[in-house]
Amino acid sequence: MIEIKNIEKSFNGNKILKGISTVFETGKTNLIIGQSGSGKTVLLKSLLGIHTPESGQICFDGRVYSELEDDEKRELRTEIGMVFQGSALFDSMTVAENVAFPLKMFTKDNRAAVKERVDFVLERVALKDAHDKLPSEISGGMQKRVAIARAIVNRPKYLFCDEPNSGLDPNTATLIDNLIKEITEEYGITTVINTHDMNSVMEIGDNILFLKNGIKAWQGNKDEIFKTDNEDVVAFVYSSNLFRKVREAYLRE
Repeated sequence: MIEIKNIEKSFNGNKILKGISTVFETGKTNLIIGQSGSGKTVLLKSLLGIHTPESGQICFDGRVYSELEDDEKRELRTEIGMVFQGSALFDSMTVAENVAFPLKMFTKDNRAAVKERVDFVLERVALKDAHDKLPSEISGGMQKRVAIARAIVNRPKYLFCDEPNSGLDPNTATLIDNLIKEITEEYGITTVINTHDMNSVMEIGDNILFLKNGIKAWQGNKDEIFKTDNEDVVAFVYSSNLFRKVREAYLRE
């Protein structure tokens, strides 16, 4: 579980995060949504320790990040997996080498143990025959699955995903959503996803945080978002005719 307690963050005198408090739950897909400039990315980077809030606390299962010693922060970082927006694979490395990279960086596992773990996670994301391929030789959806495999190879407690469906067709995006949700539940991970994909909101939104102008404007799950009368949420989520019709049909039932 990740607890955020009244965090604030500014850049050049411009306050981006304005006293946000929330909880991201373990074993659930926690989504952050909002318009561009709402503070989504700044919040995600604050969770990752890239930005340091001026005030407030971020707690990882009771550990207050700002109070940790440097070696404790390094230990915490080994418990974090990250799926980047563009997958961020190393072009010159094979799929297997990309996935093995965190193990070689953060563990003392021998070659046999690394291979066993890489084989396991690649099979888990349905890529067991892609070990020796380069990223340029596989599709965008497969690259995203490699990125997920790399993110979970070190058995993280916390998984962060930045726009994991960016650039993917709808069918592949749904496959990625389902994979992230399955892994989250299967391994009991606290997963936080920064997304603008409303399909993800409707499909895997166990816990949805809606930001507007740096504040928490609404929080709920994928069922509650259908019923909310929060005007900002309705305007943002149901801006397309398709989602508006889905909501209208839901409310008529």
